[in-house]
Amino acid sequence: MDRVIGKTNGNCRGLTIIEISVVLAVLLMLATMIFLSLNGMNDWKKAKLAGENLRVVYLAQKTYLADHPTDSVSALDASKLLPYLPNGAAAIPQIEKLDGTEVVIKLDVMPPVATGSYDPSGRTDDGLWDVGKP
Repeated sequence: MDRVIGKTNGNCRGLTIIEISVVLAVLLMLATMIFLSLNGMNDWKKAKLAGENLRVVYLAQKTYLADHPTDSVSALDASKLLPYLPNGAAAIPQIEKLDGTEVVIKLDVMPPVATGSYDPSGRTDDGLWDVGKP
């Protein structure tokens, strides 16, 4: 019973300021990498939503033309396609570019395309709705 509470035997060693600094630097680098990867994830989400919106309009076009086989694709407009959109949508879906501007979907061609030059990624070789590319 020679032990005294609170006394150490001298072999106990704490962390030095350099070790703590290294750990904090590694944690900051990991946090930065996660933050930067999440920014790219938001761009991917916008691109995915744009693709889904084009698919929804394409499905509405196909369903309308199945019900009205004598109509031409070039005669399609929003008023004809609205009843065929899922969940009773009140408007034709829009596509948002990465810079936040809206792009209108061209309804009188099949499959539908975004008007103007639209590619959610800005690159023409990544397969993200590269309009005009096979």
